[in-house]
Amino acid sequence: MNRYEIVRELDRGGMAVVYLGTDPYIKRKVAIKISQPGSQEARERFFVEAQAAGRLRHANVVALYDAGMYGDFCYMAMEYMEGGSLEGHCRPGNLLPVPRALEIIITIANALDYIHKRGLLHRDVKPSNILLDGDGQPKLTDFGISLDLNSNEGLSISGTLPYMSPERLREEAIRPNADIFSLGCVLYELLAGKKAFYGKNHAEVIRQLTKTGPEPLENVVPDLPPSLVQVVARALEKDPKKRYQNCMEMAYQLTAALRALKNPMAAEPDKAKDVIQYVQSVPFFQCFTRQQTEKLLAASQLEKVSAGQTVVTEGEVDDTFYVVLSGRLSIVRKGREMANVTTGECFGEMAYIGHQPRIASVVADTDCILMKISAALLEKAPKAIQLSFY
Repeated sequence: MNRYEIVRELDRGGMAVVYLGTDPYIKRKVAIKISQPGSQEARERFFVEAQAAGRLRHANVVALYDAGMYGDFCYMAMEYMEGGSLEGHCRPGNLLPVPRALEIIITIANALDYIHKRGLLHRDVKPSNILLDGDGQPKLTDFGISLDLNSNEGLSISGTLPYMSPERLREEAIRPNADIFSLGCVLYELLAGKKAFYGKNHAEVIRQLTKTGPEPLENVVPDLPPSLVQVVARALEKDPKKRYQNCMEMAYQLTAALRALKNPMAAEPDKAKDVIQYVQSVPFFQCFTRQQTEKLLAASQLEKVSAGQTVVTEGEVDDTFYVVLSGRLSIVRKGREMANVTTGECFGEMAYIGHQPRIASVVADTDCILMKISAALLEKAPKAIQLSFY
């Protein structure tokens, strides 16, 4: 710790103080987070944050340089972000242009997707935890209450109340799209200049989060395009099954809204490029090359399915199967729900492989986008594509 020179205080919270410092050996500015834990448990929690941040290497996650003990104090030395946080851009009179706000949220959605794929939930996504560097690039910070999805840690409702998903407040099991709810709250605030969920006391905020909901965004900002309003509404769905199932779904929809905002006439020509990029981000297609993905998209059929719609019916004979590009569906056999499939998973393949009648029906729980693939497509496809499918 004595290797750093303290310049001034940057921020202060209940458990730690953050200082601007310099590393005289490397000649760079650093943000130094210092805490004096009152117990062994608090000390361990501090270093859980350091371990979480230390295992991440992403352009839009604040980098951790060093961590350790100095006397009774714990410290972390991190990348210094000159541009401050998004908190100052959530107030009327200092709002960012809508396209700029969308660019930031798309970037953070990509960072969260990276984090989730490495088995972590952030659990404290909020404006003050999204920082801007000197070039205006956003980065996510503060993994103090992050959760390792592979751990046996019990449920906790610690966090920042106005950004907490309803299932967390109900102390239910949470999935990565709990972070999507929080990100939706941040987006609402950037656009509206006020919190999506607020009240005179905690009870009122909790009631809004779990029972009622925010004021419709179209009432607060009337000139927003409907496609953008729909993205925010879906991110803030109280039922996690109806919410975006992963961050790339949300990022894809926001990218389409952003393109239309920037240049409506130029939106369509780039749509195919966006679709290819999105499909390649879906886990099922990660072993496919871009060229293979293009061929599949040209030959397969993309279907939009509404919530409640039956996609395949038990007992029917068909040689097609489906890959879920977005959304969530239920597998139903003899009227009983047996399982669920979500983004990146497939269904109907056993009827194709075994040439047998379908043993179950599949019903959409949410609006979905599916890739429909037929036996004829696979038989005509190059061997490399067939092997990737199998």
